[in-house]
Amino acid sequence: MTTPTTPFRHGHDHQERRKWWRSDDGSVAAELTIATPFLVMLLVFVAVLIHRGVDARIRIDDAAHQAARAAGIERAPTAATTAAHTTAANALSNAGVTCASLAVTTSTGDLRPGGTVTVTVSCQVDLGDALILGVPATTTLKATAVEPVDLWRSTASTGNPT
Repeated sequence: MTTPTTPFRHGHDHQERRKWWRSDDGSVAAELTIATPFLVMLLVFVAVLIHRGVDARIRIDDAAHQAARAAGIERAPTAATTAAHTTAANALSNAGVTCASLAVTTSTGDLRPGGTVTVTVSCQVDLGDALILGVPATTTLKATAVEPVDLWRSTASTGNPT
């Protein structure tokens, strides 16, 4: 009866030992075990970055809608512009979006009963913590909303509906 030989059994050939030691058996599994946590971390990091971008875009769209609604309620163009800016800043602050710079543009040329008010909110979002992925440190997100002015509201000059 023969017993199985092992590479380290005394008396075996030196070349067999070297052959066993340099064998690639199991190396792929070892490499995969080492690489998998890093790939999973990268995937999670990318998912978080995408979520942050989508969430910020949704929040800015909502802020533009709220600002346009606030501007549409006002009766004077100056008050509409002020209301739009204040409402957009408050909506973004309450939503947890921090803008490096916030610009709110209000178009009040058609601010009359039955007209429309257009508000564009532009927010520069800081993505500095995601530089490792090669994304820019900041990105500017914009949203525009158009709101109708109530047909049955009173005007600033007469106080009567038109």
